Amino acid sequence: MADSLSRCFSALADPTRRAIIGQLVDGPATVGEIVARHDMSQPAISKHLKVLEAAGLIERTQKGQTRPCSLRPEGMQLVAAWVGAYRGFWGGSFERIEALVEAVRRGEVGQE
Repeated sequence: MADSLSRCFSALADPTRRAIIGQLVDGPATVGEIVARHDMSQPAISKHLKVLEAAGLIERTQKGQTRPCSLRPEGMQLVAAWVGAYRGFWGGSFERIEALVEAVRRGEVGQE
C-alpha cells in the first residue's frame, strides 16, 4: 500500500496532473481533448498521462482509433482513505483553534 500511495501522491504533486484529474472528473476524455485544455504539446501531456496511469489514478482504453482516458476510482479511494484517517485530528485541531479565537474575542485570553 505504501508504494501505491507514494506513487499517487507523487503523481498528484504536479499541478498539470491535478488539472488533468479535474478534467476527467467530468468524464472520459481523449488525449486530444486533454491537450486542447492545456498549453502543452501532445508528447508532454502523454508523459503526464503515463505518470497518472502508473500511479493507478487513470486508465486508458482503446476505442477504435482513440484512447480515451478516465479516472480509476480505486486510485482516488486509496488517497481518500489515507486522508480520511487524519480527518479526526484536523477536525479536532480546527475546533481547538476556533475555541481559542473565541476566548481571545471575549477577552479571556491574551490580556496579561
